[in-house]
Amino acid sequence: MTTDTQTQPSSDPRYPVGRFHKPQTIDAVAIETGLKTLEELPRKLRNAVADLNDAQLATPYREGGWTVRQTVHHVADSHMNAYIRMKLALTEDAPVIRTYEEALWAELSDGKNAPLEWSLQLLEALHSRWVMMLRSLDDKQWQRTFVHPEHGPVSLQTGLLMYDWHSRHHLAHITSLRQAKGW
Repeated sequence: MTTDTQTQPSSDPRYPVGRFHKPQTIDAVAIETGLKTLEELPRKLRNAVADLNDAQLATPYREGGWTVRQTVHHVADSHMNAYIRMKLALTEDAPVIRTYEEALWAELSDGKNAPLEWSLQLLEALHSRWVMMLRSLDDKQWQRTFVHPEHGPVSLQTGLLMYDWHSRHHLAHITSLRQAKGW
C-alpha cells in the first residue's frame, strides 16, 4: 500500500484519522485494505454505539458537530449514495453524479430521530452487497469512473479508498467521543 493512503491521527476533532489524501498509485494491498474496512464497518459501528442511551446518542461528537445518532444515519446516507455512484460507473460511461446536501439531510427528521437500528441494519445489508460487487471487479472495472461535478472524474479504486477513509473517519468520531466521555 502506498503511504499516501495511510492517515495520521489528528488533534483536530473534525478529522480524528486525518484528512483523506488521494494516493499517486493504488495497489492490490490498498484495495484489499479498503474492502476489509467496508466489510468490518457495520460490526464496528454497531459495537461503537452499543449500550448508548438517548442522551448519549444526542451528544455531538464535537462542538458544532453532528450528534452520534446523526453521524450513524449520515454514514448510511453517504454509503447508499456511494454504492449507487459505483453501480452507475459500472453500467454507464463516466456518469456525472449528483451531489447532495449532507448537512441538510442530517437535519431531517429521520437523521435526527430515527432509531439507530434502522441504519445499522441498512449498513449490514448494504455493505454486504457493496463488498460482494467490488470483490467481483477486474482491473479494468476498477478504473471505471464517475464524474463528481466539483472534483471531476473519480475511479472506482479511488472511490473505495475514499469510503475506507470515510468509514474510519466517522467511526473515530464516535469512539473518540466515547473515550473522552468515559462511556
